[in-house]
Amino acid sequence: MTSIKEFINFYGLAFMLVIMIPNIIFAVKNKDGFENLWKNKFVELFEQIGRFCCFAFMVVIIPGMGFCFYSKPEFILYLIIDTVLLTAYVLIWILYFKTNSVFKSLALSIIPSVIFLASGILTRYIPLISSAVIFAPCHILISYKNAEKFLT
Repeated sequence: MTSIKEFINFYGLAFMLVIMIPNIIFAVKNKDGFENLWKNKFVELFEQIGRFCCFAFMVVIIPGMGFCFYSKPEFILYLIIDTVLLTAYVLIWILYFKTNSVFKSLALSIIPSVIFLASGILTRYIPLISSAVIFAPCHILISYKNAEKFLT
């Protein structure tokens, strides 16, 4: 009998919820939303594709695509790395919530990118690795270009 645990990564779901909380708070407090000052439709398209695939593959497990841990220490490493990165992500949101800076933009784009990539690598989950490889450079580039334009 197939269990839901075979299709859902509940740790990944928890990590995604933590990533989303500060973003939801930001969206509620900034009703106008985030204005993308750097217009590059190609990069934006790939960022969005990568983003939604990363969100999905952090949670949804496709059988036969490599999601596994070979040992308990690997699983513990996965939990430690993601927890440390998520803690840093939330702390940066808290400390720099009202600040616009290149540091904040890069940190808040690099950290989730590393979470997605590290999670994919540590779980050997090919769809997540592939999505993170698409998402990370696009998201970091857009964040940097927007911070750069905002500061000039």
